[in-house]
Amino acid sequence: MNPYALSVLLSSLSAGTTITLISHHWFLAWIGLELNTLAMIPLMSKMHHPRATEAATKYFITQAAASALLLFATILNAWDTGEWTIINMQTTTPLLMLTTALMIKLAIAPFHLWLPDVIQGLDLTTGLILSTWQKLAPMALLIQMSSKLNPTLLIILGTFSIALGGWGGLNQPQLRKIMAYSSTAHLGWMIVVLTQSKQLTLINFSLYLMMTSSMFLLMIHLTSTNINKMTMSWMKNLSLISTMMIILMSLGGLPPTSGFIPKWLILEEMTKQNMTPIAVIMAVSALLSLFFYLRLTYSVSLTTPPTPTNSKFMWRIKLTTNQATPTMIIISTMLLPITPTIMNLF
Repeated sequence: MNPYALSVLLSSLSAGTTITLISHHWFLAWIGLELNTLAMIPLMSKMHHPRATEAATKYFITQAAASALLLFATILNAWDTGEWTIINMQTTTPLLMLTTALMIKLAIAPFHLWLPDVIQGLDLTTGLILSTWQKLAPMALLIQMSSKLNPTLLIILGTFSIALGGWGGLNQPQLRKIMAYSSTAHLGWMIVVLTQSKQLTLINFSLYLMMTSSMFLLMIHLTSTNINKMTMSWMKNLSLISTMMIILMSLGGLPPTSGFIPKWLILEEMTKQNMTPIAVIMAVSALLSLFFYLRLTYSVSLTTPPTPTNSKFMWRIKLTTNQATPTMIIISTMLLPITPTIMNLF
């Protein structure tokens, strides 16, 4: 892609998200979401491949439907209340429609089926943007209107997302689809606790962004898109493969990695709110996600003996380094000892 066109698209992407983040008016927030979507579609179709075209088309149709539903709901709310402010949501029907529209944009179950197919048709860099940056604006809107949302509906959708996100990734050989289902499962944890504690939602969301970014950066660095390629990646960079195993454990929520922090705190909060049965269902459903992370770990580190040789093979690829990768790896794995400090920051 032309560097000038790429810079314009990335600037539009950043501007759309920023507009939505700073807006207190529903129409301005809708403009930011639309600008975000329209800037993303050329990035998706830049590969000139039928799968990329299919992914861009599916993404456009899904996001356009969600944006239309969001705009219709805000018009109904403005008709009833006379205001367009985000925090002033009084009537039930527009509130449910807004919740549905934002759940579609975030790929929360049962509105998650578009995400695995879309992300499978993209390159890894665009998939990274779709899994991280594109979640910022809808999540910011949800957090702003969290006091008006229906807690029962959010708990049902969140628990459903945790279960289906783990269930969908069990037999997937494609890493991008696994990361898509992982996104649905992680967002389910945030949705469940949103009405009880916005602080925990922000902590979970921040750590999700860091862990997903580090995983995608490693996949980009190792040029691995499926499990078969992943099993041979130790020949390219042995230390990064060992690091990837730890990051997969962090995504699964095993202590003492950073991914254990949000699950621990959310389950504790749910127990404090006398929602022990829901907490048990969430913990058991998280085992499904942990299973396919362990399967990936087994494929990466245990199927082929990672014995480095002293000689340099001609077929080894000289990979470029990314300065952001070590920072993301450290954040994704080593934050558990400073959990009280993180809580104070949020």
